[in-house]
Amino acid sequence: MHIEQIYTGCLAQGAYFISSEGEAVVIDPLRETKPYIDRAKEKNVKIKYILETHFHADFVSGHVDLAKKTGATIIYGPTAETTFEMHSAKDGEILQVGKIQIKVLHTPGHTPESSCFLLIDENGKEHAIFTGDTLFIGDVGRPDLAQKATNLTQEDLAGWLFDSLRNQIMPLSDDLIVYPAHGAGSACGKNMSSETWDTLGHQKATNYALRANMTRDEFINEVTDGLQPPPNYFAKNAALNKSGYREIDEVMEQGARELSVKEFEVLAEAEDILLLDVRLKEDFVKGFIPGSIFIGLEGSFAPWVGALIPDLRQKIIIVAPKGREVETVKRLARVGFDNSLGYLKDGFEAWENAGKDVDHIDTIQVEEFVTILKEGKQSINILDVRKPGEWATAHLEDAQHFPLDFLNDHMAEINTEKAYHLHCMSGNRSTIASSILKSRGYTKLVDVIGQFDVIKYSDLDVVGSCPSLKVNS
Repeated sequence: MHIEQIYTGCLAQGAYFISSEGEAVVIDPLRETKPYIDRAKEKNVKIKYILETHFHADFVSGHVDLAKKTGATIIYGPTAETTFEMHSAKDGEILQVGKIQIKVLHTPGHTPESSCFLLIDENGKEHAIFTGDTLFIGDVGRPDLAQKATNLTQEDLAGWLFDSLRNQIMPLSDDLIVYPAHGAGSACGKNMSSETWDTLGHQKATNYALRANMTRDEFINEVTDGLQPPPNYFAKNAALNKSGYREIDEVMEQGARELSVKEFEVLAEAEDILLLDVRLKEDFVKGFIPGSIFIGLEGSFAPWVGALIPDLRQKIIIVAPKGREVETVKRLARVGFDNSLGYLKDGFEAWENAGKDVDHIDTIQVEEFVTILKEGKQSINILDVRKPGEWATAHLEDAQHFPLDFLNDHMAEINTEKAYHLHCMSGNRSTIASSILKSRGYTKLVDVIGQFDVIKYSDLDVVGSCPSLKVNS
């Protein structure tokens, strides 16, 4: 028996490749099929099943394409309905894979069809459980994502999740290995650990949601408390996972196309084209093609793309670091953006060498920003684009708060005639926000680069709930 966790940091997502005696299963695959097909060839095994723990909302799964290419059967849990061929397994159903067995455990709560897969080894011992978004390390799946599709409240789904955990998972052996679908950084839970696996016994002892004496009402209150609105693209990705999508090979062929400076310029002038620059933020602020939006590959690229580009059908042309152009197209497709039309050959350098117009964003280091505020010689409008939890912990008293995730919803509240200093926790999100604003006609912008801690522990008027602060009343 072989178990491999294939972890993708950008999405904080874990897919799994399991094989035994010439047969294999893939659990929760990403959009691209090649990694799984290559593993099957290397190990000389046939992929028999593609197991989906639920309809993923944060990425487009590769189940449909992988099934077409391998002949594997797609497996969902009970109640799942799709427009493509698949098998909706019954609770307790056993799937034979070589000499191992995989038992389907229906665990509704995160979504109605959510299921876990219990792996029973060659000796009949329960070895591991693949929990999808039902149980994370240190957390459980948020119960609000399926509300609109089911006419259920988040409290209804949280109650289901409580029952699923108590009846299906917690009675299992403490030495069982827990393999979840996500870790820290995913928006599918609130406070996930950075660890990507654990024993069930340790989770029973440390995970707040598995407390032995917890009542159903307490669970519902704690799991639903503090939930932020899900990213805008979640419902759209879930719909694609239910209905199918364009073949990944076709998407890659269209998007991974070299564009000369002239071809790129012609496309860039079209109203329905978005220019996406994915270089390092340090390079972007120094110079970029006018009208470009910055979302860097370094960091949570795909989630930010999904949150900030409203339409999955958006046509996109790409400026990328040399050698990372194809990677960019693939990572866009992972969250359903299938209309990449090509990338600038030889990157931004080719644009500069052709003598084309270049724009830039004014930046200052956070230490200089603090000095300016302390001197008070000029009136400064401040935009804080961090998340609500970060804002609540500590923020500048005079700042406006527009979380980057929902910046598009606040455009009317930002005055094009005013000058703004933008900051976040380190400079990445503020650069993204600055690029979006500048592309829409906001020209008086200064991007603050550096750690927010410099602000937090300065003598400025910082307010919030952080116990280490001198909180202003």
